[in-house]
Amino acid sequence: MLKLFQRLSAAPTNPKPTHAPRHFDVADLYRGPADVVADTEAQALPLDEKLRQAYFWIVNTAIISPHYDIEYLDGPPQEYLLGDRKARLTLPSAQSYSSFVLLPLLTFATQRKCLFIGGPGRGKTASAVLMGVLAGYPVREVRRGMQRGQPQMTVADLLGQPLPSDLINADSIAKVRVAWRSWLAMRVKIIDEYNRIPTRTQSALLTLMGDNYAEQFDQIYECPPAAWYLTANDDQGGGTYQVIEALRDRIDVIVQALAFNPRFLGELLTRIEEDARPEEFVPREIIFNEDEMRRMGKEVRAVPMSAPVRRRLEFFASQFEYMDVAGDQFEYKSKDTARLAGTDWNWLTAQDDGRDRLKDLGCHTRNGLSVRNLMTLISYAKAMAWFRGSDEVDLDDLRQVLPFVLNDKLKPDLDSPFFQAASHTGFRSDRIGWLRHLFDASCQEYDRLELDAKDPVADLAAELQRGLEGVEEPEVRKRLARIERQIAQIAKGGKIYGPLHDDLLLLKSLHQRYTNYLHWLVQG
Repeated sequence: MLKLFQRLSAAPTNPKPTHAPRHFDVADLYRGPADVVADTEAQALPLDEKLRQAYFWIVNTAIISPHYDIEYLDGPPQEYLLGDRKARLTLPSAQSYSSFVLLPLLTFATQRKCLFIGGPGRGKTASAVLMGVLAGYPVREVRRGMQRGQPQMTVADLLGQPLPSDLINADSIAKVRVAWRSWLAMRVKIIDEYNRIPTRTQSALLTLMGDNYAEQFDQIYECPPAAWYLTANDDQGGGTYQVIEALRDRIDVIVQALAFNPRFLGELLTRIEEDARPEEFVPREIIFNEDEMRRMGKEVRAVPMSAPVRRRLEFFASQFEYMDVAGDQFEYKSKDTARLAGTDWNWLTAQDDGRDRLKDLGCHTRNGLSVRNLMTLISYAKAMAWFRGSDEVDLDDLRQVLPFVLNDKLKPDLDSPFFQAASHTGFRSDRIGWLRHLFDASCQEYDRLELDAKDPVADLAAELQRGLEGVEEPEVRKRLARIERQIAQIAKGGKIYGPLHDDLLLLKSLHQRYTNYLHWLVQG
């Protein structure tokens, strides 16, 4: 049974061309022990391949997840339309993945924060425990370090207790030492049923997750970088306590535990008959030490994102924040202005009748994207590209991770015309499908506008980014005139949508910088 559960593929999961054999060099005669150690590290299994081995072991042996919902293509796929509503079943033509296994692993590689949601008994906690074992902790230590949400949990239960002798003898709070909980030092932290934690304790958890330190009695405990895993049976308001908004915002990615397929009941039968738990048989070849976890994060961050992919992300992100009726000054025409003022949403949308509310993607949502959302999205896109062995982030990497990162970040306006259409009924509950639809629609509009070939606003911004050294007054005045002509050209189009609003604000920023520089030239 041990061999059955510890079986790994001998073949590489993502075959690549092998490098030419290394020839003898006379310098080899003078190499020292440090060089030998460096060579040994270089010959070890690459970290991306090691993580792929971990993925395939988990998906084939540990977690029964036959849901390949992250689909990649290297050619036209086979597609079938099924049932009365013509549901589309796609057979991907390239290596594809289960989000329930892959997204937690990408969280492991980037040391970020993942929330598992789904009904009881669907493998959420088991998956989180596996992540702890992959970090090199024994199963018993992982389970003891897991924090289980319950209504009586106090801040002391979460972080640690002051030493009783210090409470009696100390003449100031600063001298009270704290017996910190051991789980704070772990590189994988697990909070089970986090929406059952009282609000006051959630505030302490927020500091821990957001700033990576714990505080008790004026004592500070600095935590090491860690991957976080939280679970909840219902992330839409269920649980004993409502989760505070700031804590929800600290979660980077959300994955859903999909329904068990009874066709795989034989796997469960084997586990019962052999009294086996896969987390107790994790192969040592796929366990990562502290240095490997650190190097993984560094390698992920080094994966480049090309300008065309970044530009499509910019265009997508610019769709959602603009709201013409929310403010008078141009900079304040945003949904966040309306939210902060507490203005009635339905009244506002009734006034916003200048746009095609079915076509405009900005009318799908009640909010826009924050800086944290965009940084998280870029991080996971890099992690996906690194995991697949790609040299850079491509558009498919961004498309696949985007719905899981923005699952709880972009709030749908279910009263908008888009969600009322009969063909869009499924999007009312399927956040992943809706967010993919939004991104695809944004990319189609980007292609229609031919922004890869002609983007005058980007050209004007690039011109300034090259610097102002040596630029004389006549040239500055020419550039200011070009900016003003571009603004006038946009104004001729009539209606303003999110991307145009952001373009106009960028043009105003460029105009102001040139104006300041011109003033400096003239005064100098």
